[in-house]
Amino acid sequence: MKHQSKRNPWAWIPTLYFAQGLPYVAVMTISVIMYKRLGISNTDIALYTGWLYLPWVIKPFWSPFVDIIKTKRWWTLTMQWLIAFALAGIAFTIPTPFFFQLTLAIFWLVGFTSATHDIAADGFYMLALTEHEQSLYVGIRSTFYRVATVAGQGLLVIVAGLIETNSGLEPLQITVNADPAVEWTAPDMTAIASAPADMQGEIQFFTPANQLTVATDVPQTVEVAMGADTVAMPFREYATMMRDSVKHMNERNGFVAPAETAAVTAVVATTADGQSHGFTDWVRNTFGEQPRVFAERNNNIALVGVRLSQKPAPGEEIILNVTHKSGDQSIKLEQAALSTRFVFNENNWDKTAWLYYEIDHKLSQAATAHFEGASGNIPLAWMVVFIVLSAFFFIVAAYHSWVLPYPVQDGINNNATTAASIFREFFDTFKTFFQKPQVWVAIAFMLLYRLPEAQLVKLINPFLLDPVDKGGLGLTTGQVGIVYGTVGIIGLTIGGIIGGIVAAKGGLKRWLWPMAWSMSLTCLTFVYLSYASSPSLLTVNICVFIEQFGYGFGFTAYMLYLIYFSEGRHKTAHYAICTGFMALGMMLPGMAAGWLQETIGYRHFFIWTMICCAATIGVCAFLKIDPNFGRKK
Repeated sequence: MKHQSKRNPWAWIPTLYFAQGLPYVAVMTISVIMYKRLGISNTDIALYTGWLYLPWVIKPFWSPFVDIIKTKRWWTLTMQWLIAFALAGIAFTIPTPFFFQLTLAIFWLVGFTSATHDIAADGFYMLALTEHEQSLYVGIRSTFYRVATVAGQGLLVIVAGLIETNSGLEPLQITVNADPAVEWTAPDMTAIASAPADMQGEIQFFTPANQLTVATDVPQTVEVAMGADTVAMPFREYATMMRDSVKHMNERNGFVAPAETAAVTAVVATTADGQSHGFTDWVRNTFGEQPRVFAERNNNIALVGVRLSQKPAPGEEIILNVTHKSGDQSIKLEQAALSTRFVFNENNWDKTAWLYYEIDHKLSQAATAHFEGASGNIPLAWMVVFIVLSAFFFIVAAYHSWVLPYPVQDGINNNATTAASIFREFFDTFKTFFQKPQVWVAIAFMLLYRLPEAQLVKLINPFLLDPVDKGGLGLTTGQVGIVYGTVGIIGLTIGGIIGGIVAAKGGLKRWLWPMAWSMSLTCLTFVYLSYASSPSLLTVNICVFIEQFGYGFGFTAYMLYLIYFSEGRHKTAHYAICTGFMALGMMLPGMAAGWLQETIGYRHFFIWTMICCAATIGVCAFLKIDPNFGRKK
């Protein structure tokens, strides 16, 4: 049988990069949600899942083996089959007593396998396509990778939620209405806890507050009874006290396991008066903006109590998980410090489990949010999710076994068969990378081209969310979900696709400068927004769309240059090394961005990102690129 060395790229690029994105989402996002639903503490989730990112950080160190041993096609297919079996392993270890340890170990395997798949798939992309086709489809591959992240974080979690909802007790429905016209009243925990439950019929969850209407504005102080006296307490302290009370009662009644107290070490040393000194003060005094004075406002709170209507059977546990179902996300269920997973049993069924809500004070009109409490078979729900994922990878691996072409250049390094020759080739990979022409200019480009965006991307959401008195735009959480999570992603995707099309027509060299200026000048939108007086939501949407479109369009040049610089022997390993520098270029500036913004303010921070655009433009001036690279010949 004669193997095809060429197939229509549309037959395999979308599925290949969709398959590349799903394992990453499974390891980095779905695992966190699953462990939370299965009752693992936030401390353990943060500690253990945080390390799962490591395979993608260190993948350049084993990328030479992918380049030396076997073909990129073989590595791609083998990793897909391994991922399929590993995901099945996660599914069938979830019901076991030691599921946390077992699934975590398999997630590590999926992480390393997925990172290896990334190396092989990117190398295969460069071998199977001409330079012109690489330019043309670079936006398509990025788009389907992002589609995979949306599908993983959205559709699969929805599937789990539907199974949870339909496999247990009747779901608990709670609706919270926030209305600026309503006057503030303090939550009456005694009245909620003493409301009688319906003891007739089947066992069910009960709450006297299925429909709750609360104010968006709160008083500056609240009268609180302290023994025989009444004390005026600032509302912020009152809200903290109520949250701590909820946490304590839920733990005392056995609904939630007691949380471990983690020690927090301040990054910036402070003196006894709470003021930082030294370099931070010098930066703030020299470059910081003058603070604007605004009246402080606080978020309102709401409490909902939940009980069971009847006593469970001896030894039976009924688990309730409450999540945001629909509506405005500016009304949120506290999840950072409090649990939304409650365990009911024969000892605590008649006691009250408490839910704590926060209502964003920035809401200027009535809003509603719906929450649902499910008690279904949670292990079964996540088993199904990972069975679906595993089945998808079995199908896609079989499909790619047939559809992936056999590039002529694939497997050019297969002469290295002995252990000595393999290790000689391994070290030669790194040696030849640093012997490439303009290597230090290329590394500077990889580190500096995205310098403005590396800082900006960390602060876009905080800037949109922060109230006006802190220099932000004061948008609600729901509005930010539309602005950045929808409009921004659309702009980013369209920019990437158009960038790939024009680069395929004119080549990388011709479009490098327009794309670099696109990355730079669109940052001005946030300078404008930080100085604008109460910009409308439409204006914010337009500015975010422009900035994200410019980033998507300009990022095309970056990805194409990584491909261009990796050309030649060991191109797969060299591309993986380039992506390592890419990650470093995003990580280091992003780590300092928060400190810098808090020190000098949003306005001056955005001006600083514009100054950093000089690095983006400047580093492009030193690049030497073949005018024909990426252009149709």
